[in-house]
Amino acid sequence: MDNRIFLFLATILSGFALIKVPLANSFLESISPVTNILGILTVLVFSLVLIYKGVKSLFLK
Repeated sequence: MDNRIFLFLATILSGFALIKVPLANSFLESISPVTNILGILTVLVFSLVLIYKGVKSLFLK
């Protein structure tokens, strides 16, 4: 089994963590939109990678 799949899943989870991190009332509040955008892009990109790898694996076997 490809161990990178677990890395992709962990990256998706970290993307969700970036989306949900509470930055209100802290000195990092100004970068909250950046973390949201970065989290959304991370989840989208690595979800698409997992879908691609799944379809590729389905048709190659």
